[in-house]
Amino acid sequence: MANVYELMPEIMGEEQMYISSLIKNLDDQKAQQFANIYRARRRDPMIILLVTLVGFLGIAGIQRFLTDQIGLGILYLLTGGICLIGTIIDLVNYKRIAFEYNQKQAAQIIMMIK
Repeated sequence: MANVYELMPEIMGEEQMYISSLIKNLDDQKAQQFANIYRARRRDPMIILLVTLVGFLGIAGIQRFLTDQIGLGILYLLTGGICLIGTIIDLVNYKRIAFEYNQKQAAQIIMMIK
C-alpha cells in the first residue's frame, strides 16, 4: 500500500487527503507512476496566486488558462478580469481553483494507469 506522505511530501491538507484516498489501493509501482505523472500535471496554488496577481497589471485571466478554463481566460482577458472583480474573487479562491484542477488531473491519471 502506497504512502502519499512519502511519495509527494509537497502536497498538503485537503489535496493530500484526496490523493491518499485515490492511491490507497494501488501497488507501490503504480503509486510511484501516479506520483510522477501527477507532479508533472499538478498546479501549485502559489503559482495560481502569482499569475492571478499579474491580472492587476493588465493581463487578467492567465490563471484560468493554466487551469484549462480557456473560455473564462478569454473572457477575463477581454474584460480586464471582468473589471477586476473576477480577478479579486480569484485571489480569494486561488486554492480552490488549483485544487479543482488538480482533482481533475488526478482522476484522469488514475483512470489511465489502472
